[in-house]
Amino acid sequence: MTMTLTEQIITVVMVVLGTVLTRFLPFLLFPAGKPTPKYIQYLGKYLPSAVFGLLVIYSLKNVSLVSGSHGIPELFSIALVVGLHLWKRQMLLSIAGGTVCYMLLVQFVF
Repeated sequence: MTMTLTEQIITVVMVVLGTVLTRFLPFLLFPAGKPTPKYIQYLGKYLPSAVFGLLVIYSLKNVSLVSGSHGIPELFSIALVVGLHLWKRQMLLSIAGGTVCYMLLVQFVF
């Protein structure tokens, strides 16, 4: 199935509008001279931890301790994530390290 030229143009315009809107909307809603609202400060403080928790739950939802590798790659990767986070306190480094560890274990060891 292919798109017509009109559909392609509409798609590109919508993607550009969506990108521009998401880039400029925060600056329009929260100008530099005004203080940041309390609920935005709250979200900025607690949302990263909540997302990290959801990532852990999502990653472990299908792990079976009675079959396959018995969750060993997941356990090693979680330990690495915790260790990296306690050591460097950088969430992206922790997530990336755990992901790379898990992928290497699943592809080459288990």
